[in-house]
Amino acid sequence: MTAGDRPRRPPTAQQFVLEEIRRAITGGELRPGTPIRQDALAAHLGVSRVPLREALKILEGEGLVTYQVHRGYSVVSLSMDDLREVYRIREILEAEAVRRAAGAITGADVDRLEEIQLDVERAGEAGDVAAMAAANRLFHFTLFERSGMPRLVRHIRLLWEATDAYRSLYYGDHENRERVNHEHRTVLAALRDRDAGKAIASLDEHRAHAVAALELVFAGGEPSTDPDA
Repeated sequence: MTAGDRPRRPPTAQQFVLEEIRRAITGGELRPGTPIRQDALAAHLGVSRVPLREALKILEGEGLVTYQVHRGYSVVSLSMDDLREVYRIREILEAEAVRRAAGAITGADVDRLEEIQLDVERAGEAGDVAAMAAANRLFHFTLFERSGMPRLVRHIRLLWEATDAYRSLYYGDHENRERVNHEHRTVLAALRDRDAGKAIASLDEHRAHAVAALELVFAGGEPSTDPDA
């Protein structure tokens, strides 16, 4: 993270710190299991320890960081079994959200998803993992929110946040980024046809590829993080 790369600061220091830590985690700068050195991070971000501690408590509640006595905070590290469980629960909940959304979605909604997908593709082409992860998240939640079921969407969001630390491991690979774009395009085509079943099946495949790639990481065959690989 360089000062020139950072977006305009949100209204409060705590929100700023939250955004920066999330961006560092999803972008792969802070990887799973990495200790968070509070003094160094506060100095790097130009804030006091107070908003940093507040932000870390929020992230701990979301399951993105963990705290241990005498060790402090670190980025959460999940087992493959944990990840499979999260993705399985997502499969169940997201299917219901997409089923409901497909019945309510309008042409304007699909056009908006198309615009977001262009942002996903631009970030992927630039090798900007954090920006791609952010645009990808917006793509999915713009769709989920059309379900008209805010409680369901909140549960899905918590599951996403629990695995944010692993997105950079997936998006760091060029082939995976290309696969994401293809799968999103398949979802868009299904939504234009109001075909909920096809959209759900495409998203199931989308998640399955992510799990398979992460299994490779856990097995020691971590994909390349070179944008031009």
